[in-house]
Amino acid sequence: MTDSDLVPVFDGHNDTLLRLYQSKDSDVEKLFIDGKSGGHIDLPRARAGGFAGGMFAIFPPPVEKARRSAVPSAPSDSEPLPPEVPRADALNSTIAMASILFRLERAGALAICRSAGDVRNAMAQGTIAAVFHIEGVEAIDPELTMLDVLHAAGLRSLGIVWSRPNAFGNGVPFRFPSSPDTGPGLTDAGKALVKACNELKIMIDLSHLNEKGFRDVAALSDAPLVATHSNVHAICGHSRNLTDWQLGAIRESGGMVGLNFATGFLREDGRMNADTSLDIMVRHIDSLLQALGEDGVGLGSDFDGAMIPAVIGDVAGLPKLIDAVAARGFGRALIEKIAYRNWLSMLQRTIG
Repeated sequence: MTDSDLVPVFDGHNDTLLRLYQSKDSDVEKLFIDGKSGGHIDLPRARAGGFAGGMFAIFPPPVEKARRSAVPSAPSDSEPLPPEVPRADALNSTIAMASILFRLERAGALAICRSAGDVRNAMAQGTIAAVFHIEGVEAIDPELTMLDVLHAAGLRSLGIVWSRPNAFGNGVPFRFPSSPDTGPGLTDAGKALVKACNELKIMIDLSHLNEKGFRDVAALSDAPLVATHSNVHAICGHSRNLTDWQLGAIRESGGMVGLNFATGFLREDGRMNADTSLDIMVRHIDSLLQALGEDGVGLGSDFDGAMIPAVIGDVAGLPKLIDAVAARGFGRALIEKIAYRNWLSMLQRTIG
């Protein structure tokens, strides 16, 4: 595939800011722009893979000194929720990662996009289009004063929870096999947050939210329902994946889902195993298309936040997935919808 053949990809989720933050490198701009071994996304590999941009997540990491991996290494049907993160710690890491995002923009590595028009303009100029996203809102106070500050700084998308409880609701534990019905839904503060996001035109991400919380958002929100990086529960029965009724609710709202590349959410056995084929990824895409229609499916890689199939490897491997769906018989128009056009349409309808 030549550069001129590359299909642009706008991706629903990556954790590259967390990787840069945890690198403790004093020059993260150089680390990202020059590209070094490790991780999934940097500028040279993004260009090689046709990566046009995406939701750049800020995820407040666990703070315990002897922390285990955020995601368990083997499937379990009784995995507990990870512990809460204190707001002060979450605020510190959130601001630090936001600073990295701003520094990357100043260095010319990407453009922070506050509207769908900004995304289109960045793509037209060949600049990575970054949407400021938060995954787990522990940094936001229940009174929502910090929400106003973050929105003014460019925040346009958020996931109310990661897979742990906070002041606003409960996530799903990393259980397999398990339904996502694992606990109580949104708190009163969480319900107020949903309404505030609608007013501010901040897109709400349902990935990591449990079933009752999903129902609460569906009942309260006047925006399309979106899961930026989730898969099909009927194929992989992980609590992180979406059941038939959830997919139906997303379709009814005119929403969409981004395919998560994490092997533990793809495989029928729920295992994190890099020896995972493109075929299972295409199977999830097929199933999402059947459930949501051609306008409801995108990509949500989870690059820099998960073990992904070795056949993809990193962001430079995106054309391999594009080739796999083309080989399945998908036409160019449908491939472009899945790769970027559906996300552009969704951003137009959510953040404006």
